[in-house]
Amino acid sequence: MNKKWECCDIDENVLQDFMKVHNLNEILASVLINRNLTEEADINLFMNPTRKDFHDPFLMPDMKATVNRVLEAIKNQESIMIYGDYDADGITSITVLKNFLEERGLQVASYIPNRLDEGYGLNKEAIKKIYDDGYKLIITVDCGISGIDEVDYANSLGMEVLITDHHELGQSLPNALAIVDAKRKDSKYPFNQLAGVGVVFKLIQAISISLNLEEKEYLKYLDIVCIGTISDIVPLVDENRVIAKLGLKLVNQTKNIGLKALLEVTGFKEIDSGAISFGVAPRINACGRMGDEQVALDLFLSKDYETAKKLALKLNEYNSERQAIEKQIFDEATAKIENEEKENACIIVGGEGWHHGIIGIVASKVTDMYFKPSILVCFEGNIGKGSGRSIPGFDLHEALMKCSNELDKFGGHAMAVGVTVEKENFDKFKTELEEYAKECEIDKIVPIINIDSKLSLKNINIDSVKSLKMLEPYGEANKMPLFLFKDLKINSIRALSDGKHLKLTLKEDNFMINAIGFNMGELSEKYLLDDKVDVVGSLEINSFNGNDSIQIVLKDIRKSY
Repeated sequence: MNKKWECCDIDENVLQDFMKVHNLNEILASVLINRNLTEEADINLFMNPTRKDFHDPFLMPDMKATVNRVLEAIKNQESIMIYGDYDADGITSITVLKNFLEERGLQVASYIPNRLDEGYGLNKEAIKKIYDDGYKLIITVDCGISGIDEVDYANSLGMEVLITDHHELGQSLPNALAIVDAKRKDSKYPFNQLAGVGVVFKLIQAISISLNLEEKEYLKYLDIVCIGTISDIVPLVDENRVIAKLGLKLVNQTKNIGLKALLEVTGFKEIDSGAISFGVAPRINACGRMGDEQVALDLFLSKDYETAKKLALKLNEYNSERQAIEKQIFDEATAKIENEEKENACIIVGGEGWHHGIIGIVASKVTDMYFKPSILVCFEGNIGKGSGRSIPGFDLHEALMKCSNELDKFGGHAMAVGVTVEKENFDKFKTELEEYAKECEIDKIVPIINIDSKLSLKNINIDSVKSLKMLEPYGEANKMPLFLFKDLKINSIRALSDGKHLKLTLKEDNFMINAIGFNMGELSEKYLLDDKVDVVGSLEINSFNGNDSIQIVLKDIRKSY
């Protein structure tokens, strides 16, 4: 698939001046300029955030009212129910708030809806059960902002609801006692992209301030807050970066027994944002996807290591099971696509018995593979529940609004949606959405690779590549930097791992560098020795037998012209 390369063009004089003023190497300087980090204060905040860089929590809407109600509960020793979500953000949110409030002497319980039976968010049956169990005060975490009817129901039972959430608002707000969400239109908070656990962190910060507690009483939870923040793929800028940067330092020396056990079973040697995203988060999310969400919460609340280790291994099992089911669905879906859908503008496939807790992951992989919007639907009887993912430049939620006649219901946003459709309407829905996608000329959308800078091999060294660690943690809105190298000669080329991966040695004048292209093995037949190529990739240090060398991890490659 052809991709468009867009490389930032930085004036050489500007770059050289910037390097001198801030005492930076070319690689680091070019990335900072590209990301509009040119002022000393902004650079310091980005590189070395401190606990002094957190915003005032009381700028959030309803924060004061929420804190006052919690303080009243502490004074009266009330029992509180925390109602959270089943994903990593929700699990970590419950963990932080429950532990913090229990340390203040409160009796705190938690409720997580079952993903497969109850779905996301508040539901009336759960509220009735909580009421019957004697709870009069509910605090939601990572959910609640869309629960208008459910909050009204809780109010009718004489219950009080405090909502903490980070999701987008609908046309109106629930009639809760207080609603803490920085996305509210009346919010004065300077940053509205916190994860759910980030909002919880601001709540315990505000409570701590009100009780004149030492800062450590809320800062000590940054390891768990960091896990939820990185897992929820929120932009790692502003306050999220402060959380992630400081939190990762605590993760590496965590006192949370459950997190320590989980880190051990992931097998990652270095605990960075990648280890969280690809090792920790999938395991936490796996139990919710498989319908046993309580396991992850029990892990993080564990008080002894042996119990924690068993629970961590259980998460490992769920993750392995999830991977096996995911592969099965992916194989079945791609077989259908290759036979029926490959030439379509929009991929929509359905299957019997597909696990609806996992089809969203598969839809994401399908979209990445074909660079087309995709919706996968699992049918149970006459009802199909689907999950969809889109590509940049095509608003899938807007598309569903235009083609909603055949749907029972749908929701989501531009890049990810959920749908419910009756089997008899499935083909009509496919036709409508396909026609709409063609009208939008979706075939003209080309994947874009954003490149930070063009470099020469002679201008990089091990120290300058190591300096890129200062830009971590990487994540949404702070991607790993990509660099362009032009007119490199192929000195060696071969496929690895039974043809799966590509291994190259590239040369520029007298400078040599190794390159690895994961899942690019088929290109070993396309290029020859001495071919001149342009490559885009990230830079890393490859350590082997005690020797360090620079390696390009390929993102794309093409012949030089």
